[in-house]
Amino acid sequence: MISAKSKQAYYQALLDKKTEYEGVFYVGVKTTGVFCHATCPARKPKFENCEFFETAAQALLASFRPCKRCRPLSHPNHVSQLVQTLVEAVDDNPEKRWKDKDFQELSVDATTARRQFKKRFGMTFVAYARARRMGLAMKQIRAGEAVIEAQLSSGYESSSGFRDAFSRIMGAAPTRAGHHNLLKVSWLDTPLGPMVAIADANALYLLEFVDRRGLEREIERLRWKTKSAIVPGTLQPIESIDHELKAYFEGTLRHFKTPLFLIGSPFQQRVWEELQKIPSGETRSYSDLAITMGKPSAFRAVAQANGANQFAIIVPCHRVINMNGDLGGYGGGLMRKKWLIEHERGLRGKIK
Repeated sequence: MISAKSKQAYYQALLDKKTEYEGVFYVGVKTTGVFCHATCPARKPKFENCEFFETAAQALLASFRPCKRCRPLSHPNHVSQLVQTLVEAVDDNPEKRWKDKDFQELSVDATTARRQFKKRFGMTFVAYARARRMGLAMKQIRAGEAVIEAQLSSGYESSSGFRDAFSRIMGAAPTRAGHHNLLKVSWLDTPLGPMVAIADANALYLLEFVDRRGLEREIERLRWKTKSAIVPGTLQPIESIDHELKAYFEGTLRHFKTPLFLIGSPFQQRVWEELQKIPSGETRSYSDLAITMGKPSAFRAVAQANGANQFAIIVPCHRVINMNGDLGGYGGGLMRKKWLIEHERGLRGKIK
């Protein structure tokens, strides 16, 4: 979280075009939807129209697109020609899903691209492209607008391009929603980054971090399994989990009560039930869970079910670690997993 004092310092650096602040912060301009680096030559926005970020990933996932004038992700003094080429390729086709053959067509080694992007931006190229695509689509979701009315300011050259991207992510355009069950999706801001929540009028169907790897496929599977269209909006379960998440991060809540609609095999659902029994502030191993379920040899199946969980934080798969004490994997990223475990340990004995 950037302090108010730092925001004032960043804004003054923006006005003065201080080169020593290059890479220290990025500024999103709410009135234009773009984000810039510290020395952008464009006309300076008012302070109240600025949103400051420490990384490019944060700006992208907040739905801002790179400024075409200062090109914050391909500044020639700071990045290689390879990175500039790939950033420009994403800007030309932001809704594209990149595959190995796409790198080959540009005569780019995918491993080199991954390493250079990781070094420069703190994320891989594929993660950058996904963040760009999801940020653009989720901008409409966060605003609660119908996709059919998407504006060119979202960063797409055509409204049809945006509708196509939305359909790939959500599974069906709103104009076709009358032929399906209807779920609603909303964007939730949290201290650990934005999350996406999907629900019907009775229960929550999904809660995930927006930058989780494979989120688009996860949403597609949900749409297919429920035979639903997923459209922007909010319902009582979404409002409920938003309220509970705020209390959780503030340290005043340990047990979630928002109703969940669990979609999985009987074994998966049993694993998820056991996950919810792990006390806040404690951890278990996959083997521990398997033994508790009376299936001590099924620890690998338990791990797979753990990874298939569609409710980040509230079905606490982050509380499962390796037998040797290592954190193991986590779809939301290991830094988030570490933070969640430490946050919950800090609450032990403070609230019930």
